[in-house]
Amino acid sequence: MSVSHAPPHSPEPDISGISKPGSPGPEEPREAPHDLQPVTPFSTRRTRVPRWLRRTSGPLLLLALWQVLSSSGVLTSDVLASPGRIAQVGWDLVSDGSLPSAMATSLRRVAFGLLFGTVIGTGLALVSGLFRVGEDLVDAPVQMLRTVPFVGLIPLFIIWFGIGEAPKTAIITLGVTFPLYLNVYAGIRGVDSQLVEAGESLGLSRWGLVRHVVLPGALPGALTGLRYSLGIAWLALVFAEQVNADAGIGFLMVQARDFLQTDVIVVCLIVYAFLGLLADFVVRSLERLLLQWRPTFTGR
Repeated sequence: MSVSHAPPHSPEPDISGISKPGSPGPEEPREAPHDLQPVTPFSTRRTRVPRWLRRTSGPLLLLALWQVLSSSGVLTSDVLASPGRIAQVGWDLVSDGSLPSAMATSLRRVAFGLLFGTVIGTGLALVSGLFRVGEDLVDAPVQMLRTVPFVGLIPLFIIWFGIGEAPKTAIITLGVTFPLYLNVYAGIRGVDSQLVEAGESLGLSRWGLVRHVVLPGALPGALTGLRYSLGIAWLALVFAEQVNADAGIGFLMVQARDFLQTDVIVVCLIVYAFLGLLADFVVRSLERLLLQWRPTFTGR
């Protein structure tokens, strides 16, 4: 009678994981899975400072330095008033209604100039970017006019349009037109050609390609151009409101210059900066709303 020899017993595989050389044997206690600690990246272990606090720390430090220099006498009141004095003068201008009225007038001028400049700049960019004939006819004259400082055209605008609101609006319009034209044109010509070929393979017509491929692809550039245009619009407003103006923030600055009121001038400059920051915030909000489809790097 033959006795069958069973093969040597092999250990059962561990269902909790694949055994590796050097792993503990049956007689050695195995560490429980719940004792394992997840590896946390160093970047996530750092103490996170709220972003709003980081963004406001710079201006607050600058304000504190300004106050220290004013209190120590390094900055005299005839050179630059202290922050406390600036706040008091600003409150007085708000209380008597002169600052709100000036802000309303300046905002109206910027709004009209931005509207006209956006229509003109975007229209020229569409003609030049979508059609080769349009590029040949439009791009060269626009590039020539772009190199001319718009501030140097103020005397001509006064001769052409008089000394009313028209030359002020024309200066702002001219300052807004060119940055918007350049960015929209670059956005149209920068659309990926593979996306255009994909649209054509799907049977889109020429205007379908423009609507569904080209214009959405040029939208980031258009919004960037709008941000640049808003910054130049406030710069142009400073020059425009010093041309025989009888209202507006620039008019307050001219009056303050004549009476050597540096505190009023600083208040007007702060208002300019605040309005520019507010306009930039509006455009950035539009970017987050309209460009949700575009993943971007947000920094670390």
